[in-house]
Amino acid sequence: MSVASNTTAPDIETFHGSSLELKNLTMAYGDIDVLRNVSLTVAPGTTTCIIGPSGSGKSTLLRGVNRLHEPKSGDVLLAGESALQVKPDTLRRRIGMVFQHFNLFPDHTALENVALALWSVKGMSKAQAMERARRRLAEVGLAERADHRPRDLSGGQQQRVAIARALAMEPEVMLFDEATSALDPELVKGVLNLMAGLGKRGMTMLVVTHEMGFARKVADQVVFMDEGEVVEAGTPADLFDNPRSERLQRFLSEVL
Repeated sequence: MSVASNTTAPDIETFHGSSLELKNLTMAYGDIDVLRNVSLTVAPGTTTCIIGPSGSGKSTLLRGVNRLHEPKSGDVLLAGESALQVKPDTLRRRIGMVFQHFNLFPDHTALENVALALWSVKGMSKAQAMERARRRLAEVGLAERADHRPRDLSGGQQQRVAIARALAMEPEVMLFDEATSALDPELVKGVLNLMAGLGKRGMTMLVVTHEMGFARKVADQVVFMDEGEVVEAGTPADLFDNPRSERLQRFLSEVL
């Protein structure tokens, strides 16, 4: 689907994404370091895809960026300022996250799921929140599903509601953690197209994905992680066509 194709004239303004920089980020679960000295720069308005085998630390990295799990050491800079020096709730107003599982409230409609944080976290009036939520649902092609509860939506539609909910907070950076891996194959393309459209409009995105075609086509930068470290980073052509490390060569031979 095309993000801008909805006939209800959704809000399709250009985004003004911020830069994101990780400096020697180390994260641990108990005594075990699962992320070691990861440094990474994501320029504003660009898409970085993170690939790698299961257990390599990809999702942990995202959880450190938005403070769902506190880093052990290092720093995360959002627009040049330390994201570790502000309250996590304040940070999450600036960094949106879309998970593998949709995490929607089952007893609320799609519209209410998108609007809820706007009045409870951002302090908008209910009328303002509902209006913005309607625009965001229209933007992801779900204007006609606004009054449906999650159980009445397909997996792909539920994931679009989750994306609309994150976009409604007007984040400077969007994090996607395997956003299509819980979807049936026929639903994956629509969500990937939506994500690609966000990138074209200037959203800064950090995307953990196993969709190699998406990474090759959409990413400005691809990062290969293994065993808690960044092994290689570069353009899609660099990593997919000219992998330097034996670890990346082995990984690509298994997934392509």
